[in-house]
Amino acid sequence: MTLRAGDSPNPTVGYADLEPARVLEALDALGLRGDGRLLQLNSYENRVFQVHLEDGSAVVAKFYRPGRWSDAQILEEHAFASELVGDDVPVIAPRTLHAVDASAALLGTPPTLAHVTQGGVMYRVAVCDRHAGRGPELEDPDVLEWLGRFLGRLHAVGQRAAFAHRRTIGPAWVAAARDRLLRGEHIAERERDPWLARCNEALALIEQAFDRVGALRTLRLHGDFHPGNIMWRDGGPHVVDLDDACNGPAVQDLWMLLSGDTPTMRRQLALLLDGYRTFTPFDERELTLVEPLRTVRMICHSAWIAERWSDPAFPIAFPWFGSGSYWAQQAMQLGEQIDAMRDPPALS
Repeated sequence: MTLRAGDSPNPTVGYADLEPARVLEALDALGLRGDGRLLQLNSYENRVFQVHLEDGSAVVAKFYRPGRWSDAQILEEHAFASELVGDDVPVIAPRTLHAVDASAALLGTPPTLAHVTQGGVMYRVAVCDRHAGRGPELEDPDVLEWLGRFLGRLHAVGQRAAFAHRRTIGPAWVAAARDRLLRGEHIAERERDPWLARCNEALALIEQAFDRVGALRTLRLHGDFHPGNIMWRDGGPHVVDLDDACNGPAVQDLWMLLSGDTPTMRRQLALLLDGYRTFTPFDERELTLVEPLRTVRMICHSAWIAERWSDPAFPIAFPWFGSGSYWAQQAMQLGEQIDAMRDPPALS
């Protein structure tokens, strides 16, 4: 959720108003001719469309938000997905693309990312096969154990190497998110100092938690493994999007599956780890990072909304963002997280 130096201050020009005709023209340039049926899928970050093709098949086309990832970062995501598929981990990898028009330039080996220029605007496009599914039933013990096996297999592949271009999760994410928010005009003036004091206190505790744990195994992760990003089909989990893939500790892909009081989370974690350890070990020292990582996500989420505010979809989706009540609530929730980091739940 980070813009980098050199990114356009308004990266949504020509992107926020991506029209169906442009989507179909872009796929035409890749030899994928639509039959006119097109459905925009839920995605705040990118523009994602289900497109029916004239040959009777259907694909999902992803138009990447400008200014978020570099081509090298996107291609690392694609290569990781292909590596997982090669090891029979049920991830939906992007298709190999073919350019049939001069408006399309291909990147990657094999090419999985296209630069397609339509109406004077260059779009970055990836395409995968369409796969339907439903959300996982996390109250089912068998489902939790299966998700643990899935993550164990994913991490067994992920630990073979590190991403060279993608991010590594840690305290630096919070410091950067805080600084971006302070540079903007989104924090209500009356709430700025209370929120900043809580944010700085939380950051210090996050840094202390990572320092106490010391050297940990860092691996390639899914990075955003919450239930909304898991598709259950054919009797098991599938992942169709690795957009937030990053380097980090294994627990980053586990903690978002935990909810409820401490005994409930302890039972959930035990089931997940029963499946996980079938394929790779888990270092229980990482459990002390659950609340710090939850706090990282909370602060970075606010920064993510602020960065996207020039996109017309964001003021509509988050109308309360920037209000005094929002920042007062954020300060209160950070206070709760500070308490949780000082006295973390006993998960093992």
